[in-house]
Amino acid sequence: MWDQYGRHIHYLRISLTDACNLRCVYCMPEHMTFKRREELLTDEEILRLVRVFADLGVDKIRLTGGEPTIRPRLVELVRRIKSTPGIKELTMTTNGLLLPELALPLKQAGLDRVNISLDTLNPEKFRAITRWGRLEDVMAGIHAAEAAGLEPIKLNCVVTRGFNEEDVVDLARLTLIHPWEVRFIELMPFGDVADFAQSAVVPSRETRARIEAALGPLEEIPGYDLRDPARPFRLPGAQGRIGFIDTISNPFCEGCGRIRLTADGKLRLCLLRDREVDLLAPLRAGESDEALKRIIVDAVYHKPWGHGLARNIIPKERVMSQIGG
Repeated sequence: MWDQYGRHIHYLRISLTDACNLRCVYCMPEHMTFKRREELLTDEEILRLVRVFADLGVDKIRLTGGEPTIRPRLVELVRRIKSTPGIKELTMTTNGLLLPELALPLKQAGLDRVNISLDTLNPEKFRAITRWGRLEDVMAGIHAAEAAGLEPIKLNCVVTRGFNEEDVVDLARLTLIHPWEVRFIELMPFGDVADFAQSAVVPSRETRARIEAALGPLEEIPGYDLRDPARPFRLPGAQGRIGFIDTISNPFCEGCGRIRLTADGKLRLCLLRDREVDLLAPLRAGESDEALKRIIVDAVYHKPWGHGLARNIIPKERVMSQIGG
C-alpha cells in the first residue's frame, strides 16, 4: 500500500483494548469509562483483519492498548497473528506489570520484543504519574522480558513538565550498564487531557541538554532510518542507546509508514488526526475480504501528511489509551 505522498504503508499498530490497569496522567482521566466488550473487535475479527492487511503488504504489527496484556487469551492471539503468512515482525507496547507471568509464554508464542513504559526511577513520582502503580512491578517486568529474550528492550519515557523532566538523567544512566534503548518522548495532546498536555510539553532539545550536562556529550549513532521515530544517540562507553522522539518540535512525518487499528475497529490514519475509517461495521455486515481491501486501500491513499499541532489542530475525539500510541 502507498499513500498519496508516496510513502510505503506496511506497519500496523493494533489496539487490543482501550482499558488499562494504570491511569497515567498524560494518557487518560482518572475516572475513565471504557467501552463494552461487544463494541470491541473479537479475536476472530482481529485475525481476519490481520490476514487482510497482510495480503495488502503489512509485514510488521505492534500490539498496543490501553494495556494489551490485560486482554483475555492474549498468548493464543499472539501465536495466531505471528503465524499469519506475510507477518515478519510482531512487537508489543506495555506497561510491564504483567510481564513476570507473560513474558516467556509470549516469547514462545512468537512475540519478538517489547517496548515498556517507564517514566521515572523514583517510586513516589512513579505512583504520582500512574496514580497507583508500583515501580518495582515494572522493573520486575523489564527483567522478565529480558530473561525471556524479548529483545532489544526499549523503554519509553514520556517527559512531562512538573512530573519527571528532572528524572531523565537517571533513566539515561541505565544505558551505561544495560543494553537497553531508553527513548524520551515529547508529550502529545489528546482529548480530555489536551489542555494539560500542551502546557506540559518538554522539547527534546531541553531533555538532551539536561542529559549532556550531567553525563557528557551524546554521540549520534550513524545510519538513522527515517522510518524510526527515535533518533538514536549513545553515551560514550554505554552498552545501550538513547532515542529522542520529537513528535511536537521536529515531526518525522516524511518517513511514516504506520496506520492504526483501534480496539473498536476504526482505521486511524494519523496518530494526531481525528479522521478514522470504520472497519467494524462492514466486517459485521458480512462484507468480503476484497471489499474490505478496497476500503483500506482507499483510506490509506488519503493518509494525511502529518499532524496540525502547529496550527492548533488538536485531536479531541479520543484519549491516548483508545488509540495505543
